[in-house]
Amino acid sequence: MSALRKATVVLALSSVGISACAKAEDQPSAGPTTGPVKIGISLPLTGDFAEPGKGIKEGYEVWADRVNAKGGLLGRKVELIFRDDASDPNRVTSDYESLITQDKVNLVFGPFSSRLVIPAGKVAESYGMLFVEPAGAAKEVFEQGFTRLFYAAPAIAGDHYDYLADYLVKLPADQRPKTAAYASLDDPFAQGTAYGLRDRLAAAGIKTVADEVYPPETTDFAPIAAKIAAAKPDIVVGGTQFEDSVGLVRALQELKTQPKIAAFSTGPTLAEFPAAVKGAVEHIISPVGWSATSGFTGNDEMVARYKEMFKTDANEDAANGYTVGQVVEAAVNAVKCVEPTKECQDKLADHLRRSTFETVVGPLSFDDQGRPEQAHMIQQYVNGKVEIVLPEGSKAQTAKLVFPKKEW
Repeated sequence: MSALRKATVVLALSSVGISACAKAEDQPSAGPTTGPVKIGISLPLTGDFAEPGKGIKEGYEVWADRVNAKGGLLGRKVELIFRDDASDPNRVTSDYESLITQDKVNLVFGPFSSRLVIPAGKVAESYGMLFVEPAGAAKEVFEQGFTRLFYAAPAIAGDHYDYLADYLVKLPADQRPKTAAYASLDDPFAQGTAYGLRDRLAAAGIKTVADEVYPPETTDFAPIAAKIAAAKPDIVVGGTQFEDSVGLVRALQELKTQPKIAAFSTGPTLAEFPAAVKGAVEHIISPVGWSATSGFTGNDEMVARYKEMFKTDANEDAANGYTVGQVVEAAVNAVKCVEPTKECQDKLADHLRRSTFETVVGPLSFDDQGRPEQAHMIQQYVNGKVEIVLPEGSKAQTAKLVFPKKEW
């Protein structure tokens, strides 16, 4: 997660180079129609995105294990070919170039993080390859003119908190929070989640009293927490990944900041979070695209197989990787091809544009820019256990939202 200033992040992402000679007509040859179906994937297995990158990788592996146990894709075993991009946008570019032109993969799956998805997507687009990705939710991803990119999750970043925003703005005026503070990692996805909620709440009259953006290498969150504490907000929102969510919660707890709602993206959805924040987890909220108990198509099977393979419980990152596999698998089975040719890749992309897919995160469909058309759930730690608290009345809801939260 190399540091990129907020003002330049979109430019930096857009300027990451790909091979100057790569064009759609430079299609890889069809390759063999027997032997394994090779799927090329670059992931941040080291560097700042290593934790979620590992989860995505495991989700891909569980999907491949299930597919191969049932005979593979179109009767051919799946072979996953991984590269480690070290959380570097330049490296992810060369990885996908190599996977397509040297490894001659049949398909490519996406990496983790919008900052890696954009340059990777440019390579896939230049070679006419379908590009289904698990974790590129920032709005900039869908402003690049991609025609074969699809985000296999329920909602883009700016919509992650929609159910929480709906809940808060519908509260009676005397119960509605009056002020909110925001702290966000300098990353398009993290900022997108926080600012999607900020904009909804501000439009409803909830005043922004602090708005801090910090670079990816930040380890000392005390100064940011001090500014938030001084503002005494009713709501604290973190646009976060894992380590920074932990750092912010610890710093706010030490200052005895007492918001009525504390919401952080990504971090609280990981199994390591409760122990990492050392007792401060109660009533923390996070948007989540997946629940282990949802009962959506293939979810119980995925959860059980993940536990068997990795000796721990599945997480949202793994579910997102698995979902990519489910979507591509359904498309391959529908159009009956899996070759890296323009004809086949176009057929796959066309099928994704016009279909709805049953997945472990629920039904998925996509708009013309590859954005999902569904919404994220809201989870909350209640009595130390993850519960789905929004949307109210949904099949997935397991408890009512606790508001205001327990004091730190």
